[in-house]
Order: sequence, then structure tokens, then C-alpha cells
Amino acid sequence: MKPMRSLMKGALLNLSVTLKIAVVVLSGAVAGPICQANAQTIGSSYTSTAPKDCRTIGKPGELDGSTRRVCPGKSGLVVVISEDDLRETVSVGRSRAAASREPAAGVWFGPFNSTTGRIEWRSIDGKPFAIIQRWHIADNSDQDKDGRPIAKPMLAVTRLPPGAVCHVAYIDVKANANANELARRAADGIARGFKCGKDAVKVVGKAGRAVELVKRD
Repeated sequence: MKPMRSLMKGALLNLSVTLKIAVVVLSGAVAGPICQANAQTIGSSYTSTAPKDCRTIGKPGELDGSTRRVCPGKSGLVVVISEDDLRETVSVGRSRAAASREPAAGVWFGPFNSTTGRIEWRSIDGKPFAIIQRWHIADNSDQDKDGRPIAKPMLAVTRLPPGAVCHVAYIDVKANANANELARRAADGIARGFKCGKDAVKVVGKAGRAVELVKRD
């Protein structure tokens, strides 16, 4: 009788273990899709703002060479870059008119400046919420051998609709070896909750010469 009882006890034990494994597997199969459904993926994509990839509006101004160009963005958004007296503004909207009404369209830096021809878009599940763009800020106190101001690089983070479009953070490229990473962190952590016109633009990382020139305005 003892061998028979031992066999039955062993069989019951094996059955209990098998059932527990089955429950764990089924729980994972059910929980998996739920976790995936709740997860949000943040990532980057890029568009060009080079003149060849954009549409120029009107003719350059005869006196100051002022120009305005409209560049395709992401998810139906367009980027409007206006240049006047060797200074640029960059704004984003559903249309050229909408972008021109945003706070970002009125942000002029005192020193001569320009932007590079590429924009990084930060998105959640393909929906953009911020852009990152590199600016070059002329430093009149630091000139080359020909007397021309040497430009200092800076990254500007701009929040996107819904809500107003405005600068939320500046990152000095020379002062921060991980400037691109800092800009992405600022976009992800600051942009969506930033209140344009109420919150002050944040300097992220070490403040170098480029940020000093911009914040002096």
C-alpha cells in the first residue's frame, strides 16, 4: 500500500506544479497585451529646413534681405522660418498663418544668429510634442582674424500644439558634452507641461557663452 500511496502523492504533486505553471503562462499572456497597450514609446525623427527643401514666401527684402520659408514637418505641422537683419525666428503650426501667430514667431535674439538645416522631432507614439534645433549665436566679443564674430552653438527646445508654441529650454553645446541628450530630456520632461508666457525658459546643464548671449536679451 505504501508504494501505491507514494505514487499517488507524486502524481498529485506533479499535477499541482503543472497547474501552477499553466496559470503563470496564461497570466503572462493576458497581462502582456495590457502592458503593451499602456506603454508609450518616445522617440525622435528628423526633417529638413534647408532652403532647397522648403517653399520661400515672397521675394527677399531689398533693404535687409529678409526672407520667410515654410518647411514640411511631422503629422501635418509646418515649420516657418523668418529671417530679418541676420536674425531668425522659428515657429510651428498647422498652417503658415497659425505658426506666425505663435509666441515662438516673435522670439528674436539680440546677436546675429542662424539655425541649422535639420530639426529633431520628439514624439509619443508618432505624435510630436516638441522640436529640438541647433542655433548659432554670433559673439561680437570673440572674433576671428578677419574681424567676424565667432558663432557659439546652442540647442533650443520648443513645445508644440496642443497649446502654444514657444521655447522651453536652452542647452549650451560647448559647455555640455552631452548636449543632445540633455535637450531630449528637457523636451520629454518639460515641454508638455510648460506654460508659454508664464513659465521662464530653462537653462539645462551648464550655462556657457551661447546661453549667456541669448539670456542677456
